[in-house]
Amino acid sequence: MSIDGVSGRTSYIGSSIIGLRNQLNDLTQQLASGKVSTTYAGQGADRGFALSLRAQVSSINAFANTATNVNTRISVLNLALQGLANIGTAVKSAAAASTIVLNNNGQTSGQITAQAAFSNAVSLLNSQSGDRYLFSGRTTDKSATVPADVMLAGTGTQAGLTQLINERREADQGVGNMAHLTVASPPATTTVTSLAEDGSSFGLKLGAISSSLTGATVTQPAGAPPSATIDLGAVNPNDGDKIAFNFNLPDGTSETITLTATTTNPPPSGSFLIGVDTVATTANLQAALTSSIQTLGDTALVAASAIAASDNFFNPSATITGSAVNNQAAVPAPITGATLLSGAAGTDSLATSFAAGDTITVNGTPITFVAAGATGDQLNITDSVQALLAKIDSISGATTPSTVSGGVIALHGADSADLSISSSNTTAFAALGFSAAATATPAPLRVNGPPFATATNLIGGTPANTVSWYTGEVGADPARGTAIARVDQAVTVQYGARANEEALRYQLQNIAVYAAVTTNANNPNSKAQVNALQQRISANLAPQNGQQSIQDMQAEMAGAQTAIKGATDRQTQLKGMAQTMLDSIEGINPDEVATKILALQTNLQASYQTTSMLYQTTLTKYLPI
Repeated sequence: MSIDGVSGRTSYIGSSIIGLRNQLNDLTQQLASGKVSTTYAGQGADRGFALSLRAQVSSINAFANTATNVNTRISVLNLALQGLANIGTAVKSAAAASTIVLNNNGQTSGQITAQAAFSNAVSLLNSQSGDRYLFSGRTTDKSATVPADVMLAGTGTQAGLTQLINERREADQGVGNMAHLTVASPPATTTVTSLAEDGSSFGLKLGAISSSLTGATVTQPAGAPPSATIDLGAVNPNDGDKIAFNFNLPDGTSETITLTATTTNPPPSGSFLIGVDTVATTANLQAALTSSIQTLGDTALVAASAIAASDNFFNPSATITGSAVNNQAAVPAPITGATLLSGAAGTDSLATSFAAGDTITVNGTPITFVAAGATGDQLNITDSVQALLAKIDSISGATTPSTVSGGVIALHGADSADLSISSSNTTAFAALGFSAAATATPAPLRVNGPPFATATNLIGGTPANTVSWYTGEVGADPARGTAIARVDQAVTVQYGARANEEALRYQLQNIAVYAAVTTNANNPNSKAQVNALQQRISANLAPQNGQQSIQDMQAEMAGAQTAIKGATDRQTQLKGMAQTMLDSIEGINPDEVATKILALQTNLQASYQTTSMLYQTTLTKYLPI
């Protein structure tokens, strides 16, 4: 019989110890990492589910990062918007409460406040979050506006707002400060006063006339250009009789000149002397009306002109101009608003007539000429140039009406929108002064001069001669849509902004014009000029019905933040549930693992001792001594 050693028979014990050691290593690694396994293969049957849960958690984390970034940007936007709202309130208060005392620069304390406020407003509109300009629309790498000083004073050959205000003032006041109105007696009349516009786009525009003058006949403004008459007839008015002339100003406001007949000599302000007969009274009425128009032209008109100039500067529109004469064979004259779109030679009609079936296409929408009974986007061939301009404006959406003056047609497009126009009848179109097709892009509008006092229309400034204040992205789509972020699988928020949005532009232009206007302290009408300007600024900076406000923008930003918070709250709950399930698959119970480790350590200790005892067993221990 052979006797074997213990090693061969006990090799299985070594294998068992190795297995225990591997188990101990795995459990130790689990306890250290907190995971069942460092590989998906070691996670068992639920490893596929774990993969989808981990993808869900990763997606939620990505949305959370986006939400954090967007919230930061919106918070900066809100701070800027609140700052702008506060600036508007401060300037409004300054305009309402400022004393009319001019400093050596011809400005009041309220205007000095406006200068600082304007610089602050421009700085806020150029706010950044990280490397992103927040009020530039989609061009986030570019500031929203030019610097404040460039906007007001211009740079190099580019004119700024201040220069455009001064040019517009000259144009609106006209020659002799008569605001493009004439007061005279028509030929061969001595008791009739004619009050007429000269056809310019500038100055005062006639409104309704109301009269209580005894025996007088008043003809309301009519024609192109409009004119009105007051015929005193054969009977003098009575002491205290009144006549009121209403005028429309360039900024959309209106003023009234009321003149009272009086026997007091010299007549008080706002009166005209009743003469020995109606011929003398007519002369006195004309003198009083002329003086009153000149005073209005040097007071409220100055303020209204500045407001209009600021709107032309801050609210650019496309402009297309053309010049033509009419069909009067003997001595062709410049076309007017009354010029007909078709007619025989020798009449006030276009040199080449439009015919039924012809079209003029404005921004893709055709205006069709018909023989009679025009409806919708149609015109009768017997309609006037003024009717055509009104139809074009209704299609283009122009806020600055298209004009015809001195034979020059100036077509204006909608705010910040391109304008294109063409016609199927190129010859008749050329008779209006236009080529076969014309297009224009938005630009600041300025007076077509020099000379400015006799200018008749506005033209678009060019990059070479006029500052463009807004340098961000221009688009016809809503500004909020220029920055869109997805904060959940089915939730996106829009938080873009453009500095040329109505609320921001309107406030900026009113602060700018208040800061830019200067007044000659030696002018006897200086206080009235400043007062008229301050009244307009204070009124314009108050909330406007039907107009976007900064508070509207803040509400939209608040809505975006509310949507982000709602999505984030849901994601927090979903992430918590997903993480719990993931932990149940990938994670361990530390107490359970620790217990297993202790048990394994005990088994290993016992195995080591048993193995040691076996390996120490020899035959000599069992042989007799």
